[in-house]
Amino acid sequence: MTHSPKDAFDKLASMYEGQVDQDSPYNTDYERPAMVRMLPDQLEGLAILDAGCSEGWYSKTLIEKGADVTAIDISPKMAEAAKRKTGGAARIICHDLNQPLSFEDHTFDMIVSSLTLHYCKDWFPIFKEFSRVLKPKGQLLFSTHHPFMDFKQFNCENYFDEVLLHDTWKKAGTSFEVSFYRKPMEKIVTETSRFFVIDELTEPRGTESFKKNHPGNYEYLMTNPHFLIIKATSRKQED
Repeated sequence: MTHSPKDAFDKLASMYEGQVDQDSPYNTDYERPAMVRMLPDQLEGLAILDAGCSEGWYSKTLIEKGADVTAIDISPKMAEAAKRKTGGAARIICHDLNQPLSFEDHTFDMIVSSLTLHYCKDWFPIFKEFSRVLKPKGQLLFSTHHPFMDFKQFNCENYFDEVLLHDTWKKAGTSFEVSFYRKPMEKIVTETSRFFVIDELTEPRGTESFKKNHPGNYEYLMTNPHFLIIKATSRKQED
């Protein structure tokens, strides 16, 4: 099986645009509330990069909080969905995070990346670029798969191996093949710390809404972490 996030999310774009905001509690009542809680209280006037914007929920939310948003995604169809979601209020660019960013040094106050980095094998060049385009003391907030979840669900033989995993998602009666990389916690923390100082690491729990509407999944999440969220500050100093 080939690893092509672009192809997978081109196929998923229309479904994400139409359903994920309503029908995906792992997004609406689990990952998103935890990420939003970790955003700065004031976003007015901040330049923020949404790295891996998908159908644009975070871009729209950041705009509503007063941020000046630029967003990138590897999938052209996701980028088009994000343009519709934000109504032209954000700059949306189709771009592969594995390639150098086209922005000038010190462009952004903050980078937000939701459930994107596990599709990338090598984080070093990505974090190097993130650090370059962030202003001194700029912040990075990202979520990714929790290594415990992937190790357990995919019956991996060695927790410390970095492996490419393949999954099948079933949405609206259609199956989609999706591949992503699993890293041990040590690697996630080490690679982040090369360019950033970690301020907060969160293993989120489900919200009360999640508990009410999906009690079985809620109980699972309270004992089995599904995602991991890190908030960090760039090590880069003033010139």
